[in-house]
Amino acid sequence: MTGTTVEEVMAEPAALEDPRMREVNERHGDDHGVNLTKLRAVAKRLKTQQDLARDLWRTEDTAARLLALLICRPKAFERDELDTMLRESRTPKVNDWLVNYVVKKSSHVEDLRRAWFADPDPVVASAGWALTTERVAKKPDGLDLAGLLDAIEADMKDAPERLQWAMNHCLAQIGIEHPQYRARAIDIGERLEVLKDYPTPPNCTSPFAPAWIAEMVRRQEEQR
Repeated sequence: MTGTTVEEVMAEPAALEDPRMREVNERHGDDHGVNLTKLRAVAKRLKTQQDLARDLWRTEDTAARLLALLICRPKAFERDELDTMLRESRTPKVNDWLVNYVVKKSSHVEDLRRAWFADPDPVVASAGWALTTERVAKKPDGLDLAGLLDAIEADMKDAPERLQWAMNHCLAQIGIEHPQYRARAIDIGERLEVLKDYPTPPNCTSPFAPAWIAEMVRRQEEQR
C-alpha cells in the first residue's frame, strides 16, 4: 500500500474509535479509543513505510503515532530524532511502544539509555530506567547493579508515578536475575513498600517487588 496518504490512513483509526474504550484509556492517561488489535491489523496491511510513519508521527494524534510506531523502520531513525520523539511522547502507550518497539532495536539504544537515565524530566528518565532494566536482564556486564540499588533505595519512594514504576521494575529484575543482590532487593522493597497495596487481579503477579521476585524465582526453580 505504498503511496497511501496520511489522511487516508488516519481515517481508519478514526473509524475504529470506541467512546467506551477511550473512557477506560483516559483513566490511564491515554487519549485514544482505538482497539489495539485492530490497529495492528491496519499496520500489518500497510507494512513498513518509513516516510508515512514520520508523517503520521507529525500529526501529534495518539492513534496515528501508535500506528507510526508499528509501520516504521526502527534502525532508520537518527539518535537525536529518537530523543525528540521521546520528549514529545507524553501519553503512556506511545511512550511505551516507542521505547520497546523502536528504541530497543536502534543502534543508538545504549547512548540514549545513558542520556535519558539521568534526565531531570521524570518521563524521560523513566525511559532510561526501562532500558536499564532490559540490560539488567539481558546484558548486565558493565552495569553497576549495587549503584542502581543505591539509587532506587534513595529515590524510588518519592519518585513521580511513571518513574517510580520503572525503578520498581528494575528493582524486581535485579532481584530475579541476580541472586547475589536478591536479599538486598527484597529488603529495599519491603522497607519502601512501593506498590505494596496495588490491586492485583487473581492469577496475576503483584508489582510489589518482594512478591514479584518471590514468584518469578519460584517459577525459575520449577523449570529446573
